[in-house]
Amino acid sequence: MKVTLLGTGGPRPDPARMATTTLVEAGGEPLLFDAGRGVMVQLVRAGIPLASLARVFVTHHHFDHIGDLFDVMLNTWMAGRTAPLTIWGPPGTRQIVDALTTQVYDRDIAWRTLAEPSSGGWAPVEVNDIVAGPVLSTERLTVTAEIVRHGDGLGLPEAFLRRWTCLGYRVEADGKTVAISGDTVDCPGLERLAAGADMLVIPCFLARSEIRGDDARRLATHIIACADTVGRVAARAGVKTLVLTHHRPRPDDTLLTEIEADVARVFTGRIVMGRDLLTLEV
Repeated sequence: MKVTLLGTGGPRPDPARMATTTLVEAGGEPLLFDAGRGVMVQLVRAGIPLASLARVFVTHHHFDHIGDLFDVMLNTWMAGRTAPLTIWGPPGTRQIVDALTTQVYDRDIAWRTLAEPSSGGWAPVEVNDIVAGPVLSTERLTVTAEIVRHGDGLGLPEAFLRRWTCLGYRVEADGKTVAISGDTVDCPGLERLAAGADMLVIPCFLARSEIRGDDARRLATHIIACADTVGRVAARAGVKTLVLTHHRPRPDDTLLTEIEADVARVFTGRIVMGRDLLTLEV
């Protein structure tokens, strides 16, 4: 397998990083995990034929993970995709895709179909709302999903939490395993995803020194993994390579170096500080 970090940033604009999106090439095909800011430009930069993309896996519905989802649908079609683009994601993903194709960009689709007949008719998009369990199984690969915790302990209204499911994915192919955590903190779902993985791609948002004050502690405890927990998770799970992503804008790499040192205190495996378009063999 091969993993390419198409984007390693977050919701805030960062000239150095697109929003967190990961490509896994497994079983002879590209698998896209999330569709954040700049994903299609990054795919072109990575040399991936756009028409070859047929499978997309959404972790959750924060805009920095789905903001360019329609761009994926549109540009794979314009590049020659004729087969269905299949999208899996938490409950509500179908509603989002339906809104994009029938309300937000329906005129764009219609215009291109009528005015650019070389593109052919609109190539289908199939959406599957999923929770934990098997997602995809072929002769060459399997993908499973786990529910992870991303904001669950913040005291948000129950009515909202019933609509808020966040997922991570585990890809197995060619005797190797890659876990894509999505945005999460330490939780049972993350433990199951990471168990024995050859590679875990996980957010690591703050260095230990940055976890000061109530807001930062709340973030590190309930919203997104930071340097105080990521190394322990990976060590406990027996992960071989730990890839740190979802970085916030910073003026230099000083705190990234600090994050790596924090994690290395408790994790003795390989640590990779994510940067855009970094490609890793598994």
